[in-house]
Order: sequence, then C-alpha cells, then structure tokens
Amino acid sequence: MTAQSQFGQSPAKTALLTLRFITELALLAVLVIVGAEAGVSSAGRIALAVGSPVVAAAIWGVAIGPRARRRLPDPGRLAVEVVLFGAAAVGLAIEGSVIGAVIFAVVTIGVGVLVRVVTPEG
Repeated sequence: MTAQSQFGQSPAKTALLTLRFITELALLAVLVIVGAEAGVSSAGRIALAVGSPVVAAAIWGVAIGPRARRRLPDPGRLAVEVVLFGAAAVGLAIEGSVIGAVIFAVVTIGVGVLVRVVTPEG
C-alpha cells in the first residue's frame, strides 16, 4: 500500500507539484529582479519590475494554470511556459548572471516537463 497525501496524491507527486509552484513564484521574482536591474531610466525600471511579472501572471492565469478557463492543451501550454521561463532566463543572462540564468532555465523547464510525465493533468 502506498502513502497518500490528504489530496489523494502520493507524497512524491505532492512534492513535485509544490516544486512546480515554487518555480512559478521564482519566475515572478526573476522578472521583478530583471526589471529592477534593467539599464533604463528609474521610471522604466519600475514599470518593468511591476509590469513584466503582472503580464506573466496574467498569461499564466489565462492559459496555463490548472483552473484557467481557456487553458491551452499540451504541447502548446508547455511551449508558452518555455517562452516565459526562457525570457526570464535571457533577462538574467543579459543582466550578467549567465550561470544563474542557465540553472534557472534548466530547473524551471525541467520541472515543467517532469510534471507532464508524472501528472499529465497537472
């Protein structure tokens, strides 16, 4: 008999979905950092630091999130995720953190793919 969480999922699946949520939050945090460090005016940095995570969250909520009304089917949903995570990673690289950008891209995109393998509905 396998252990089940309170949500009817195995502990490993629950841990993976928790990691997935952490990568989504990391996306927003990276976009704030990249916007705040952009080589533009102060007003431009504020606009980027606020606007880019808001746009990413809106896209996620409309097309990617599990409760999205117009949720894209895979592989389109994965493609949008890769674009969002990839754009944030490129921003990190441009700001000078190439190693951080590579780690961010590999982890976030890897978790996105792994979620589809372990929990196809996720």
